[in-house]
Amino acid sequence: MASHIKVAKAPGTWTVRAGGAVLGESSNALELTEGDYPPVIYFPRGDIAMAFLDDSDETSHCPHKGDARYFSVVTKSRTLTNAVWSYEDPKDDVAEIKDHLAFYAMEEITVEQI
Repeated sequence: MASHIKVAKAPGTWTVRAGGAVLGESSNALELTEGDYPPVIYFPRGDIAMAFLDDSDETSHCPHKGDARYFSVVTKSRTLTNAVWSYEDPKDDVAEIKDHLAFYAMEEITVEQI
């Protein structure tokens, strides 16, 4: 693994909300820390209400994690474009994040430990 990336089980139970709706709750979330960036919580896809997410054409590449695809969150009042990402075929060093989703920190999305 790239020495500046660490993946570990996130302690406790985590929830993600957007637009007043609970998108998911998990006791199996992962915490990814990368260098000086704030930690990111990755939720197992099976713990997220995928009906709130729309596929996006957006992609990005990280030399340490691989290719990410994006989703938009659809709330009652608006669509949060490209607010969620997933590494569906991550590099071997971060294979644990496969089939997990991460959410951008923004005013309309709350990721918190409960």
